[in-house]
Amino acid sequence: MNWFWYLACRLIKPGVVLAAALVPVPMAAAEDPAEPVDVALVLAVDVSRSMSNEELRLQRQGYAEAIRSPEVLAAVRQGAHQRIAIAMFAWAADFSQQEIFSWRVLETREDAESLADLILASASIPRSRTSISGALQHGVMLLEASPHPALRKVIDVSGDGPNNQGDPVLSARQAALDRGIVINGLPLMTRGGPYTSFDIANLDAYYHDCVIGGPGSFLVPVTSWTQFPVAVRRKLVQEIGGTSPGKRPVQLARDDGDGVDCELGEKRWQQRQWMFDGQ
Repeated sequence: MNWFWYLACRLIKPGVVLAAALVPVPMAAAEDPAEPVDVALVLAVDVSRSMSNEELRLQRQGYAEAIRSPEVLAAVRQGAHQRIAIAMFAWAADFSQQEIFSWRVLETREDAESLADLILASASIPRSRTSISGALQHGVMLLEASPHPALRKVIDVSGDGPNNQGDPVLSARQAALDRGIVINGLPLMTRGGPYTSFDIANLDAYYHDCVIGGPGSFLVPVTSWTQFPVAVRRKLVQEIGGTSPGKRPVQLARDDGDGVDCELGEKRWQQRQWMFDGQ
């Protein structure tokens, strides 16, 4: 017999012992489940070496300005829960993802200011190669690990070149779509980075045919960095509010009417990788 119960039975009346035994022992309080949100949004931003340091700075500044804008906060307040969850990371090769911030809830102006400060404080270090497929795969991983139940799940991927490393972009896109994730694009059709020989003129058409997908998916091309803050703000408002991208369809820069070769980036890398031999 357990010595504790033996002594208790000897010293205390049996009825009292029985009553004490029936009193439930308090359990440790379980963690409260995360608050549901209208959208779980992953922002995947390109920091490949085709981006100049100035472009990287403008990119950070543009995202910060957009997130703290009254238009974005108004879009958040239109949702059923009036809050969204955001995670943000920088990407280049499929093995090169840098967290800018993990899942944060955007509900108030204070939340927006805090996220903007995190973006501006981050250091964007240019990295080799461009793996849109790797960015999509990382975005899927983040969404599956999100603690916030969401009505919609979205990956917002920005970049200034086609996929040239990692898995094929089409297979990565399909894997995301199979999980009910929407992919939107922000093709940066700018010039100024050190490796512009890997740029393509019809990057918006490439994103349209090879990257974006899912119900209501859309892209917003950027041809000048002066457009970037407005483009990001417009895109976030649409993603958060679930609105259509506008009455007029985006005019894509196509080389022909037969669509885009989704392996164009890999082929161009194979043709020009001799430029990096010995580096």
